[in-house]
Amino acid sequence: MSDSGAACRIPPSGDGGNDETIKRIFSLKTVAVVGCSPKPERPSHYVAAYLKEQGYRIIPVNPGHKEILGETCYPNLFSIPETPDVVDVFRRSEEVLPIIHEAIRIKAKALWLQDGISHPAGEEEARKAGLLVVSNDCMMRRHFRLKGK
Repeated sequence: MSDSGAACRIPPSGDGGNDETIKRIFSLKTVAVVGCSPKPERPSHYVAAYLKEQGYRIIPVNPGHKEILGETCYPNLFSIPETPDVVDVFRRSEEVLPIIHEAIRIKAKALWLQDGISHPAGEEEARKAGLLVVSNDCMMRRHFRLKGK
């Protein structure tokens, strides 16, 4: 799985989080994947599958599905019966502010906006609320690189 997929493959370095923040996020163990797809060719699917293979507990969030990757899928962050440590977002930048607000309200510890996704005002709100924040970067790629060091 670590070498499959298309968008989140290895080359770009991302620009949304420093190494210390990223290491702290990877020490957390439960990841809600907002926008998780049941389609194996979609980045939201193979990134979640990779993280699951690496020992992270994955909680898919997608209102259109009951189960993805063998895990119960939830329609939104509020409906998850536990608080995920990390909220990993696969939605367009213009759609992420309500998700950021949900992450803050459920008291997640970290917010990760995948490649091409950023919302500077929302990211600042999340930081002020105490969340670790990474934007415009791929969680799988960064984990893969960190493992290689």
